[in-house]
Amino acid sequence: MTDVHWVVPEAVADEGRPSGGNVYDRRVCAELARQGWSVQEHLVGGAWPQPDPVALAELARVLARLPDGADVVVDGLLASGADDVVVPEASRLRLVVLVHLPLGSVDDSGALDDAGLRERRVLAAASAVVVTSEWSRRRLGELYGDVPGEVSVATPGVDPGAVAEGSRPGGVLLCVAAVVPAKGHDVLLGALARLVDLSWRCTCLGALDLDRALVTRLQRQARASAIDERVHFAGVMARDELVRTLTGADLLVLPSHAETYGMVVTEALAHGVPVVASDVGGVREALGDEGAGPAGLLVAPGNEAALAGALRAWLEDPQLRERLRERARGRRHTLSGWDTTARSIGSVVMGARSMHEPDPEGIRVPRADP
Repeated sequence: MTDVHWVVPEAVADEGRPSGGNVYDRRVCAELARQGWSVQEHLVGGAWPQPDPVALAELARVLARLPDGADVVVDGLLASGADDVVVPEASRLRLVVLVHLPLGSVDDSGALDDAGLRERRVLAAASAVVVTSEWSRRRLGELYGDVPGEVSVATPGVDPGAVAEGSRPGGVLLCVAAVVPAKGHDVLLGALARLVDLSWRCTCLGALDLDRALVTRLQRQARASAIDERVHFAGVMARDELVRTLTGADLLVLPSHAETYGMVVTEALAHGVPVVASDVGGVREALGDEGAGPAGLLVAPGNEAALAGALRAWLEDPQLRERLRERARGRRHTLSGWDTTARSIGSVVMGARSMHEPDPEGIRVPRADP
């Protein structure tokens, strides 16, 4: 049996916060255990990725307790904002950093911000880096240049599910995303307000307690547009209820301003549900294109008119609906499960034992042949 320590924010254990990163961590840990690994999970409290001294001290204690030479996967929300804690430990631990979302950015002159400088230092010191999409790998290359050759991709898995029948009018719309500014619910409501002449209803699933002021503004926006009786903010659903809702939907709508992959996209496709989404990050990658064309429509982020146009096309064109449904049903057969994701990460952990040694002052370099 192979041991691996998995260091994650304590929010991972909160099933009431089913973010993509939390689900990813939970599912991969469970799959690794099924594949024979001994997975020891370590939860770290704090407001990551912007920790206070108490949170940093807790992370330091967790890492310090691990034995020399241990295989350790650290969630990037912890690692990337804690270079002063993580980098010194890289000299005695085999650290694999799992980057769900690159935290760095650059200004107009191309200079990295402080978050980027910290993240780059952590990634340079790690034995290996894992990201969840090809887009994320490219993004790290844009930000840090010397990291991509050392980055492995382990795309999120998906559970197979029953195929949604789909209603003939196609008006059962579903948005699955926590209600926070980055998810673009205001854009969705603005687009739907342009479609009051058509028949549709939209259910928004996702946490409502992360930004209560935003929820209030969205409810006011819906009332002002006279669509409040057609839009329902349902909060977080249990897994089985979410699956039932997906199989009863006609279309997933994801108006996000940023997504590293878009796990909900592949989850919808696993049920044969087409997608209309913002063309951001790894969404195009998740949507796929198996030769017959993508199983959905992509629009510019933040563009109410473009989103409304795509939704109108879906609602008014039965031939388009049928084409996209056929493509979605085809795409579901190309999706991989969480077992594949876990094997990918397991291979990275095993490879980190012999392929590279950490260099805290620069990029990782291959070990010299004996």
